[in-house]
Amino acid sequence: MKKLFHEFREFAMRGNVIDLAVGVVIGAAFSAIVNSLVNDIVSPLLGLLFKNDFSDLSLSFGGVTLAYGAFLTAVINFLIVALSLFALVKAVNSAKALFRRREEEAPAAPTTKTCPYCKSEIALGATRCPHCTSEQPETE
Repeated sequence: MKKLFHEFREFAMRGNVIDLAVGVVIGAAFSAIVNSLVNDIVSPLLGLLFKNDFSDLSLSFGGVTLAYGAFLTAVINFLIVALSLFALVKAVNSAKALFRRREEEAPAAPTTKTCPYCKSEIALGATRCPHCTSEQPETE
């Protein structure tokens, strides 16, 4: 039982699990904001077109009611969330690419040198060339 608890604690404290938990909580809060935006602003504006509350639109036939207004509201919620996440991911990827470009612009220190005898590329710290076995002059 102790081992099981220890394994669970290691799993729960991994960085990815905590990041996921934070993402879920923020996603739920963001979903509430988007629901409010759609229900309190977008739906009433669209309701002006239909002369009634957009989310209340429905069809009734044969004792069955199809609440297509509520469905369309859910679709609008999804589209706003998807668009927001797309914009967020695009911004993060652009920022990563910008930082990556800055890192790539800095020239890396050379790790190889050219053998003065056979002109092969060899490791910078090599004392003999692996191709022609000539002794290499010391580098500063």
